Amino acid sequence: MSQPTRIAIDHDDYHAEHVGHTADGRQFFLTTPFEPGDFDGNGGQEYVALFLFDADGAFLDAKIDACGTRASMDRAARSALYEQRLRELGDVTFDRIEVAPFAIERFGVEFGLIPRPPEDEDDGWWVILLPGDYMAFSEPWDSGEYDT
Repeated sequence: MSQPTRIAIDHDDYHAEHVGHTADGRQFFLTTPFEPGDFDGNGGQEYVALFLFDADGAFLDAKIDACGTRASMDRAARSALYEQRLRELGDVTFDRIEVAPFAIERFGVEFGLIPRPPEDEDDGWWVILLPGDYMAFSEPWDSGEYDT
């Protein structure tokens, strides 16, 4: 099993609802990462993240906004911010993207599609969407599918 250089993400109606291409050929992934809080609703953090890639799938930039904790955030404001980020892309096509894993830090938190090596000889590589670990990709890297 090999470390990925590119992973495919197919457009769907769930976590990959807003993946695709801009009119100028860039690839994008708009999503809502989070840091989990405790069982009493304390802590954690909600985000809106727009990840941008060039036509070949190399990471270009990320626009990441902190929206507060689940208990305290203004859900309407987060939704409006999400829609604003989508509008800022201009004309888009929602479809399959093929992008390189990447990691960046914002707000003292690691964001990205981050490769994780096998933990033992029976395991394979994974690419995990962080923070939140709500999408996990494994071989074959061109399948476009993910685990939640």
